[in-house]
Amino acid sequence: MPLPEVLQAYRVTFATLWDALIEYAHDSQPPATTDVLLTAGSMIWHLTDEHALALTEAYRAATAELLIAQQQRRSALVEALLTGHPGLDAGPLEAAAMLGLPPGAHLIVVAADTRGLAEESLPRIERRLSDTGIVSAWRLTPALQLGIVALHTHQRDIALSVLRDAATTRTGVSPPHASLADTPRALQLARTALAALPAGQAGVHMFSSSPLAALMACEPDEGRRLAHEVLAAVLELPADDRANLLNTLNAYLDHAGSIQRAAGVLHCHPNTVRYRLRRLHELTGRSLSDPRDIAELATATYALRVGDTNPQPGHREPGAIEGFRPPHERPVKNRTDT
Repeated sequence: MPLPEVLQAYRVTFATLWDALIEYAHDSQPPATTDVLLTAGSMIWHLTDEHALALTEAYRAATAELLIAQQQRRSALVEALLTGHPGLDAGPLEAAAMLGLPPGAHLIVVAADTRGLAEESLPRIERRLSDTGIVSAWRLTPALQLGIVALHTHQRDIALSVLRDAATTRTGVSPPHASLADTPRALQLARTALAALPAGQAGVHMFSSSPLAALMACEPDEGRRLAHEVLAAVLELPADDRANLLNTLNAYLDHAGSIQRAAGVLHCHPNTVRYRLRRLHELTGRSLSDPRDIAELATATYALRVGDTNPQPGHREPGAIEGFRPPHERPVKNRTDT
């Protein structure tokens, strides 16, 4: 029962009793009876306050218990979608419906470091997103705050803006996906995007929408093996030389194979880009005019992008190359030689 209606019932009850006592007192002749009724009336108003206070406290306790139970259920449903195991009697669609996620919307998964032990790093994020018309559901673990956000076509930039305003720690965001079955994979991509940010730095990083980047994130061991196989000779170069060649390759791939545009981004002469690309060809044995070789080189650069960002001392991972600038967050485009 709603609390205001219950309190109103208490007021009506005591007011009715009070009116009846007043009417009885008017009809009574002995003064002693009037004194007794006035004393009883004072007790009635005192009891009214006590009953209202007891009822309000009990109502708050029951409401808190219901809210905790509801939040625990929502947290369990979020966990079910993130793991891909909703339960024996329900599938992903049923879990999403219980969470209020609108059908037909694209989903993103958000993973943020907690500020302390199980302390939210995106405070009041569900309410903040709801205020902009975006539905989401969240789960808090000792190390991460995890969320599933439902987006319509025009809401992606709005959601990212809200996340940036709320973020107090590293926050990774997966690319949008349409199928609920892809949610566990999206969680892995969100965690990979989080790991790409420097430790201790507050910020929001969205994982690349490129299928190559996703493939390397889902198969990191294979990605490291591929990167070392394709770029082994490059990775053995001194840091500055290695960074120049890798940044040139990334600029070339990011700008549709245009040497002129790559040179503009790198602030160097086009002949410098050509020279570096020839060195890459000599070191890797792979030609930028061969589609298969280009695919291997592009995949290797994405493997570097999603590799281990925190290697142990003395251990060099391809994702942590000194002086290496990761490629831009965009899919690899068709390439044309210039």
